[in-house]
Parts: sequence; structure tokens; C-alpha cells
Amino acid sequence: MAESRSLPTGFGDLEVLAVGMVLLVEALAGLKLNSLIIFSFCKNPELRTPSHLLVLSLALAYSGISLNVLLAATSSFLQHWPYGSDGFQAHGFQGFAAALASICNSTAIAWGSHHHYCTHSLAWDTAVSLVLFVWLSSAFWAALPLLGWGHYDYEPLGTCWTLDYSMRNFTSFLFTMPFSNFLLPLFITLISYRLMKQKLGKTGHPQVNTTLPARMLLLSWGPYALLYLYAAITDVTLISPKLQVVPALITMVPTINTVNYALGSDMVHRGIQQCLSPKRSEQD
Repeated sequence: MAESRSLPTGFGDLEVLAVGMVLLVEALAGLKLNSLIIFSFCKNPELRTPSHLLVLSLALAYSGISLNVLLAATSSFLQHWPYGSDGFQAHGFQGFAAALASICNSTAIAWGSHHHYCTHSLAWDTAVSLVLFVWLSSAFWAALPLLGWGHYDYEPLGTCWTLDYSMRNFTSFLFTMPFSNFLLPLFITLISYRLMKQKLGKTGHPQVNTTLPARMLLLSWGPYALLYLYAAITDVTLISPKLQVVPALITMVPTINTVNYALGSDMVHRGIQQCLSPKRSEQD
């Protein structure tokens, strides 16, 4: 089990404080935006459709990431991990499960959108099955480091979790995990939106943004996947500790993607407006 440790050489108090501030802003913004989406689903019956269930699941995943990042921000201000070894392992499991769920939910939305526009409307049993598969699969992969395949360790700052990519005996995990949980979902996302774009181009259907979701997925989780694959091949200590922190700082970027999914639907847009101005919606 990993234990608390002092800040590594190369990081000053001001740098740790700056990282903590960035994480805090990202966490609070993510919680606010995703909570608004979740609340709009709960309040507006029109939003309770199979397709919107996938967006709701994505918002829940990013809310989980936001809570995890909020705890990391608190630890950064304290300049150490204050919750012990068991708390650290729980922190790693919850954060990893939420991260994987966000990737898989984005892929499920891509597949669901292709299914909706290119074949027929998404059925409830299909949507529920997708959501259950996403969360069960994410929990399974997040549990593997607790069971001995992989290992949770501290980020270079020593205040939040990451997968331990310095131990060479976990090379098989560092290869398999990015392929199964990033490269494969990214491929499915790209193919789904590409086929959907071709279909919409032929039918003259109102265009939807078919490039932003894949780009955001690549931007937010690509650096982590690249880091793990690099660590599986060569010595990761050749990378500066400050550079190793960068992936953790951009994982909240896909919160924008959740909002894009939500605001891309007129129905969800109206639901959010009702949450922001309830008095006006009652008058209407």
C-alpha cells in the first residue's frame, strides 16, 4: 500500500498551491455544470428518454470525477494526503471507475447517436443495458489494481492518485488497460460519428457536431493513455515530474463535452432553462 510522502524535489509551495487552485476551479465548475444537467433530467419528464439516459449517465460520471478532483485539490492545499492508506485506495478506485465510465459513456452516446440517426430510435432496454455495462465494466477495471493487477500510487505531487506506471511487473496491465478503455472506445466513437455524418449528408437531416466528441475524448484522456503506453515500453522517470502532472490537470476538459451533448438537444436545453428560471417556466 502507498503511504503519504513529502513533496518531491522540483516542486515548490507556490507550484503546489497553483495546482490546487486549478483543480479546485475545475472541480467546482464540473460539479455545477453536471449537477444542473442531472437536475434538469429529474425535473423535466420530457427528458426521460433512452437517448437522454446516456447523457445523464455521462453527467453522473463527470460528477464523480469532479468529486475526486475536489478531494485532490484539498490535499494539494494541505501539501500531503491526509486520509491514510485505505482512504487513498478508495480515492483511486472511485476516481478510476468514474474516469473509465466517462470514456465508455461517451462511446455509448456515439453508438446510440449512430443507432438513432442511421437505423431507428434507441429502445429503453438497449439504453439501460448500455448504462449497466458501462458502470459494471468500469468498476471491474478499477478493482483490478486492488486485486493485484496494477497498483494505485501517488501523482508526482504526492496529493492524489494515479496508476503506478513505474513498476515493470505491471507492464501487461499498462498495455491492456489503455487499449481496452481508450483506444477501442475512441475507434468506436470515430467510426460511429463518421457513419452518422455520411448518413446525414445523404438525407439532408439537420447537421449535428460529429467531430467535437472524439476530439475532446482524445484531448482529455489521450495524454494519460500515451503516458501509460510509454511507461510500458521504457523508463518513465525520463519524463519530468512536472510534465507527468499535466494529464491530471486536463482530465476535467471533457466537462465541456457533457454540456455540448446536453445543449445539443433542444429538449435538454429547455429543461436547463426551466431549472435556471423556474418562475418563468411556471408562467409559461
